[in-house]
Amino acid sequence: MTSEAAATLKRKTVEPSALGLKRIELLQGMPDAALGALARECRWRRYAADERIISREAHDNDVYLIISGRVRVTCFSAAGREVVFGDMRAGQCFGDFAAIDGLSRSADVVAIEDSLVASMTPAVFKRMLHQHVDVCDRVLRRLVNSIRELTERVYDFSTLGVQNRVHAELLRLAREAGVSGNAARIDPAPKHSRMAAQISTYREQVTRELSAMAKQGLIERSGAALVVTDVERLERIVQEVRRTS
Repeated sequence: MTSEAAATLKRKTVEPSALGLKRIELLQGMPDAALGALARECRWRRYAADERIISREAHDNDVYLIISGRVRVTCFSAAGREVVFGDMRAGQCFGDFAAIDGLSRSADVVAIEDSLVASMTPAVFKRMLHQHVDVCDRVLRRLVNSIRELTERVYDFSTLGVQNRVHAELLRLAREAGVSGNAARIDPAPKHSRMAAQISTYREQVTRELSAMAKQGLIERSGAALVVTDVERLERIVQEVRRTS
C-alpha cells in the first residue's frame, strides 16, 4: 500500500461507537455492555457518495450496518444496464445473506451520499444471533420480508405492463415516505432513470407515465419534491390491476 493510500484509509477509518450501534434497528434492545463489545469487534469506515462498498460476486462475507447516510443495492448487466434492487438508509443493514450461506455477493452496494458504516465478520454476526434471541428473530423476519418483497416484484414484472409498474413503484415510494391526509411527499423526487432501473424499463417510458399521472391529478411537483395527491386512488388503481392480471 502506498503512503497516499494508507493516508486515505486512515482518514476514512472511524473509532468504534456503541452509541452509533444503538441507531441500528436490528440491534434494538441489546444491553449496553454487549453493544460496546460489538462496537469494538466491528470495522468502522466512512464512504463518500458514489463510492462502492461491496461488489457483486466478491467473496467478502461481512455484515454491514449503516450508521449514517444512504446506500443503493444494484447491479449491472454485461451490456451496462443497471438493475436497482432498492435504497437503504441509516439504521438498516446489508450483507447478511452472504454471511449466512458463505456464498459470493449477489449485488453491488454503492453509497449514494456520504455514509458511515460498521462491518462485522460472519463469525461475530452468527455468535450475536445465537446469544441474543431478539436479534435472531429480527433477522428471521427480515429474511421472510425479503422473500415476500421479491415474490411481489416477480409477480408485478410477470403480469403488469410498464404503466402499472410505474403506479406500483410510486405507491411503494409514497408509503415509504409516509402518508398524511391521503397525500405523500416524496422528497427529493425520484429520478426517472432510477425508477426505470427499479422496475426494469426505460427512462423515457417512466417520464411518459409520470406526465400522464400528473394530467390525471394523481401527482404534482412541489419544488424538489414529488407529491402523490391521492394515495387512496393510487392504491385502488394498483389493487384493481393486480386482481385482474
